[in-house]
Amino acid sequence: MARAINARRISRDDIPVARRSRPQRRARSGSLGLLVACLMVFGGSITAVLFGPWLFAGLMGPAPVEGIQDRPTADGRLLGHFPYPEASVQNRILMQPGIELHQEAADALSSMRAAASADGVDLRLLSGYRSHDLQERIFFDIKSDRNQTAAERAKVSAPPGYSEHSTGYAIDLGDGTIPEANLSESFEATRAFRWLQDHAASYHFVLSFPLDNPQGVTYEPWHWRFEGSASALRLFESAHQLE
Repeated sequence: MARAINARRISRDDIPVARRSRPQRRARSGSLGLLVACLMVFGGSITAVLFGPWLFAGLMGPAPVEGIQDRPTADGRLLGHFPYPEASVQNRILMQPGIELHQEAADALSSMRAAASADGVDLRLLSGYRSHDLQERIFFDIKSDRNQTAAERAKVSAPPGYSEHSTGYAIDLGDGTIPEANLSESFEATRAFRWLQDHAASYHFVLSFPLDNPQGVTYEPWHWRFEGSASALRLFESAHQLE
């Protein structure tokens, strides 16, 4: 009898481990895997329903400005204009009542105006930094007043979020002796413009929208931008590549 019990024990111990594993555990493991798979499918479906439009829009590129039907092109331009961030308040200084500039542009402009004054030229600062909100009002209010399309308006003014003025590096200049030429093509006939053509590059200012510019923006002899720092050059690199 003892030998029979020992024989049963020996035969039990000789069963391979793999064969001794319980079938119930395999079934439970498979059920858990199926549950996880179902949850993943369900979660994916919910994500697609709730966030699909936003994900799809992200793949298609940035959304257009509200009120403008056109979408940005592959290089980021909207109606010819590149997107630009707002200069931070820490980097802006007040140049004169109502006009702020990026500190770097302000320093260069002060030196340039002093040099122009020494040559008998009265360079007037007409415009500098503009917030995106201000640019939105300028763009849409005048567009409405003049009954223009967005494309027509963009020829002379950038859509909000796409103006060089938002960087604090762009300036509009006039001639103090001929104010009637301010913000018009007739500015090119002034002494101030001729002085800028000869000397502005020495102070790292360039004409943003010359005649027949590749961005398709109307010729603006009064609109100049500062490119005398690494940060400024990075911001306007896309415009240079287009040239």
